[in-house]
Amino acid sequence: MSFITTATGKHVDPLHPQEEDIELRDIAHSLSLLCRGNGHVSHLYTVGQHSIACCLEAKARGYSPFVQYGCLLHDAAEAYLCDLPRPIKAALPAYREAEDALLLPIFRKLLGRVPTEDETREIFAIDDDMLSYEFLHLMPEPLGEDWRRIVSSPDLSFQSPEKTEKAFLSLAALLSAACCPGTEKGTS
Repeated sequence: MSFITTATGKHVDPLHPQEEDIELRDIAHSLSLLCRGNGHVSHLYTVGQHSIACCLEAKARGYSPFVQYGCLLHDAAEAYLCDLPRPIKAALPAYREAEDALLLPIFRKLLGRVPTEDETREIFAIDDDMLSYEFLHLMPEPLGEDWRRIVSSPDLSFQSPEKTEKAFLSLAALLSAACCPGTEKGTS
């Protein structure tokens, strides 16, 4: 079998992704169920919650709706692959390549284009800062000082997957309308 079956019943080959196979509902559903930190956080805190926190941080920093939506979707490939801790990702270059290749059709379908280098830098700087913030509050030890750059008030409390999925989809709909006309098909 060279595909996975998604929550909406689609068959997606994560190693050969097709834009038409990408479904925002699948991304929101999956990320709302994937725990951050390989499950070693103090309580269930999901990739979906992390993505929402990154999106809200981008808004607090005054970044464009496009970058905000990019932050919401920056881990979307994990809905089709999985979330691996950074040390494992670093040791598996083929996984990183697959993740990067999967983000391209996700961005094209849902954002209408791939983020520029500057936009990508902004998106993943927030990801790094949020990781540091999450470590400080959800892990037994801090991970650097990047958390000091956080300007929003991230909600790291337990949230039901259903609530996270709904919030993810609501944010996506708002941002899609604000920055990506013609991509609403991806929000179905």
